Amino acid sequence: MNLALFDLDHTLLPLDSDHEFGEFLIRKGLVDETTHRARNDAFYQQYCDGTLVLDDYIQFSTSAWRGLNATEQAALQQAFMAEVVFPAIQPQAIELIERHRAQGDLLAIVTATNEFVTRPIADAFQVDDLIAVRLVRDETGQVTGEIDGVPSFREGKIARVEQWLSAQGRQLADFDRVSFYSDSPNDLPLLERANDPVATNPSPALESVALERGWRILRLFA
Repeated sequence: MNLALFDLDHTLLPLDSDHEFGEFLIRKGLVDETTHRARNDAFYQQYCDGTLVLDDYIQFSTSAWRGLNATEQAALQQAFMAEVVFPAIQPQAIELIERHRAQGDLLAIVTATNEFVTRPIADAFQVDDLIAVRLVRDETGQVTGEIDGVPSFREGKIARVEQWLSAQGRQLADFDRVSFYSDSPNDLPLLERANDPVATNPSPALESVALERGWRILRLFA
């Protein structure tokens, strides 16, 4: 069996779901437009620059919805999927996943975006195994704004993939081919562990690395 791992934002989707969720909250009137957009944009720039402090971003990005009840949260997820995500899903991304599925590969989406935003997106791609940033919940089940365990971010993606495989009695070395598709230099640690690293819709920084190292470059989106 081979292993196929997929980053999500700007890899399977032609957008950043975390940043877009912030814009979605603005449109829904759940946050102040000026202050929320300024902070959301600043955090996104830090991510692109490789300077993001993820704990700070999770506190910010969950603050607008974590006080809602479960029904309200579910409605928010459904509206985000309907208005933002489903229109953005392109057939070539689905075809990429389905090609690996048809080959019998073990599949997982590995993303630094939190599980609240990404679980419905993974379901839309029919990928059961989602490795995302887990959120701490209190005794009532309410999200606290803290990260649960190792975040699936930078080197943390390796740790989380290894934890996921270990729970199945597997390890990376068990697979003849480990493919990892990503657009971002933040994912270099996991790309370097894959024996089939694929720079997918790569940022200029990642494209430069891919060209230097002879990695495959895949452009899913025009």
